[in-house]
Amino acid sequence: MEQLNSKKDIKHQKTKPLNILLLTGICISTILSIRNWPLSAEYGFSSLSLILISAFFFLIPVSLVSAELATGWPEKGGIYTWVKEAFGHKAGFASIWFVWISNVVWYPTILSFIVAAAAYMIYPSLTQHPYLFFSAVTLTFWGIILLNLNGAKISGLFSSACLIFGTIIPGGLIITFGFLWLFDGNPIQMNIHFKDLIPKISGFKELVFFSGLLLGFSGMEMPAVHASDVSNPQKSYPKAIFLSSLVIIVLSIIGTFSVGLVIPQDKISLVTATLDALSIFLTKYHLLWIMPILTILIALGALGGVCTWVIGPSKGLLEAAKKSNFPGFITKKNKNGVPVNILIIQGFIVTTLSSAFLIIPSLSGAFWILTALTSQLYLIAYVMMFLSGIYLRYKKPEVPRKYKIPGSNFGIWLTVCIGIISSCFAIIIGFFPPSQIEVGGNTFYCLFLVSGILLFSIPPFFTANTSNPVLSKHRVDRKALQQD
Repeated sequence: MEQLNSKKDIKHQKTKPLNILLLTGICISTILSIRNWPLSAEYGFSSLSLILISAFFFLIPVSLVSAELATGWPEKGGIYTWVKEAFGHKAGFASIWFVWISNVVWYPTILSFIVAAAAYMIYPSLTQHPYLFFSAVTLTFWGIILLNLNGAKISGLFSSACLIFGTIIPGGLIITFGFLWLFDGNPIQMNIHFKDLIPKISGFKELVFFSGLLLGFSGMEMPAVHASDVSNPQKSYPKAIFLSSLVIIVLSIIGTFSVGLVIPQDKISLVTATLDALSIFLTKYHLLWIMPILTILIALGALGGVCTWVIGPSKGLLEAAKKSNFPGFITKKNKNGVPVNILIIQGFIVTTLSSAFLIIPSLSGAFWILTALTSQLYLIAYVMMFLSGIYLRYKKPEVPRKYKIPGSNFGIWLTVCIGIISSCFAIIIGFFPPSQIEVGGNTFYCLFLVSGILLFSIPPFFTANTSNPVLSKHRVDRKALQQD
């Protein structure tokens, strides 16, 4: 029997592990997005420096810390499990809550991109009608909820197809056209000089988009759960992180430059700049007739990304909510195993947040203020994850980790400190409104962010661990009294 089990283990080890290329592909598909290129293009040629800084001080620390935690605690729950192991259930719930709610806040921004893409096919000026834009954003999200209620299989297939046709193909075309534009000697709208590599920063308002750049590099903790499925993870995982980070950085830089080459820095729209650049390229090379097709593909690519994120964090929140004192209706699942009421709650929150498109005078302003709030909420969860990484290194050193950050304790201290400092810095600068965009005034901007953070930080304080024996006994006694 022991020999049989040994043979099964050997066979399992041969068939289960991912190779470096597959894990690299997973990491790239999680992070890379053409929707982030206009945000970094706002900095012109200095975006090169800021992209590299963001990757070194944020992307790599997140990847390494999450890899160590994922190989030590590979069970379901991800960041919830890691933070719970370090600081208890309430802190764990708070971490997954911030991940979930940050995504809910993010949905109106990505949906605005989808609606803008659809408007391009009909009449581009439709994006300037706030009520029409608000209606389209909310209706699209409720449609995505209905799609996800049919189960993960259907939404997963839809998301995979959208990734290929809606992100890889259009993104590749934009980069290709960017090279052609340069080689053909066409006029460029970006100052490309060595001195322009240094960002012209006179205050926080000029640096505020840095928090958006960090948000564009977030999500690397998701593929980290596959770290234990890689053969020889101590060597293979860092290689996959290095390769994926290199590809993400290079493509982000080239994509950013492709947008900045043809659109003046002060004319870049955070919502439509990718489509604007593509339209300019196609017009130049007499291919404008394919613009409707590419626009549909880009919209589908963004739609697929939303489908993936709508159900993923919701299931993580569901696992945490089951162990909390949340009302039973919140943890209700339909026949397809989908947390139906959590999705519906998302729908109402997204509808409310989408009203920003009606209040804020510019589309880019509404897009940015929601992006800033998303970034701040998500970065709070990352700070908790970083602290958990270093705490568990000391609290539970006996737990085997297939991957550990090199350099012993000094290595993890250095990695964690870099990640926490970057995250806290981005949270702080997020409170300064950008000078390039009309956001409805400094007071409104700050009040919106402060109110959003305070409001969305309340639910974790009302959680309790139902597995706690004292709490469980209290509930049993209370139930008995009610029966008497």
